[in-house]
Amino acid sequence: MPRPSFATASAELAKRDRVMRALLKRFGPCRIARSKESHFHSLAESIVYQQLAGRAAAAIFGRFQALFDGDMTPEAVLAAPDKALRGAGLSPNKMAAIRDLASHVADGRLPLDHVARLKDEALIEKLVGVRGIGRWTAEMFLMFQLRRPDVWPVDDYGVRKGYANAYGLPELPKPKELFALGERFRPYRTTAAWYCWRAVETVTPGGRSTKN
Repeated sequence: MPRPSFATASAELAKRDRVMRALLKRFGPCRIARSKESHFHSLAESIVYQQLAGRAAAAIFGRFQALFDGDMTPEAVLAAPDKALRGAGLSPNKMAAIRDLASHVADGRLPLDHVARLKDEALIEKLVGVRGIGRWTAEMFLMFQLRRPDVWPVDDYGVRKGYANAYGLPELPKPKELFALGERFRPYRTTAAWYCWRAVETVTPGGRSTKN
């Protein structure tokens, strides 16, 4: 069964919920662009960008990519000397995480060529088994790389704040509370999260500002 488009998901949420209807009117249908990068590239980039300012992370990741002359495969990363990775600017922790990612992909523990066969939670479980990838990073991968339609990142500050702003809550909902509040948005929770980001001045993964 084909997945509904994000535009369809936006329209369905608008039928169910007056706040979502107002957000659709203000911001238009949910838009999540198709990634041009490989799944391995996307995850490696996520690891490098963690806890770094965007410009610094981009410079380091650019040098890291340049080591492989456009052929950044798990096997190539595993074969790269530590000295080369350090020279690109990777910290010891990130170097270990990148190598662990490459190892998981190369030996099949993280089957990136067959992610379509895995349901969301099963894939998240495999992703968080990689050093340096937590649940939030895994959820962003599902949303923005795989464009999965029903991901609800309850630990994301922007989603929590956006929900509180949009629905007039006096304080941010706790993750468990937000999980329950999001049940009514199934199976379109990715789109609902996108509108929560739009409801506040925040930046979604990949540096996409939600400001118009």
